[in-house]
Amino acid sequence: MSSMKAEKNENHENAAPVPSRKARADGIESRRTILDAAARLATVQGLEGLSIGNLAQHIGMSKSGLYAHFKSKEELELATIETAAEIFEVDVIRKVPPSVEGIPRVMALCEAFFEHLLRRIFPGGCFFATVAAQLAPRPGRTRDRVMHLQSTWVAQFLLALRQAREAGDLPRDADLHQLAFEITAMLFRANFAWIVSEDEGDRKSVV
Repeated sequence: MSSMKAEKNENHENAAPVPSRKARADGIESRRTILDAAARLATVQGLEGLSIGNLAQHIGMSKSGLYAHFKSKEELELATIETAAEIFEVDVIRKVPPSVEGIPRVMALCEAFFEHLLRRIFPGGCFFATVAAQLAPRPGRTRDRVMHLQSTWVAQFLLALRQAREAGDLPRDADLHQLAFEITAMLFRANFAWIVSEDEGDRKSVV
């Protein structure tokens, strides 16, 4: 009995220490800081310009510290995209409650997008407008994810336009996909104009 107890105590002493809650929290906070910086940097340098090396230099962290969070450049890119998507969801889409429907919803989504630009959440304007053009000729997981998120954004307008048609605010034969395409294209054009000039008149000209 005593030998079994001694063995149990020895196993307990040799067991790997359980990470503390603080260590886990610090790791989560560190990863969030890295990804926030990566998303901002990507709107200026693009995802192709985003590397472990220049990101480490940008935030003052060692490369080995970054490698502890991301094992490859693709993993870093995908995590950066997800971070940007979360920010866009909170800062733009959720700003418009579901109770706002039809044409008012279209206008509110546009206004939320413009306010997102005006607050300069990202220094290079809309994250997805920036990286989508760069990723267009690059097949792979990062492009697929960005294209999916862009489709989700367009779907917000399609829903609102369908509501407007059902309410009689649009003709029954209106081409909703074409309208949604034109609206989002104008938003991307306004994003480009805002980055170049920072003139709020570019926003008003679209609205």
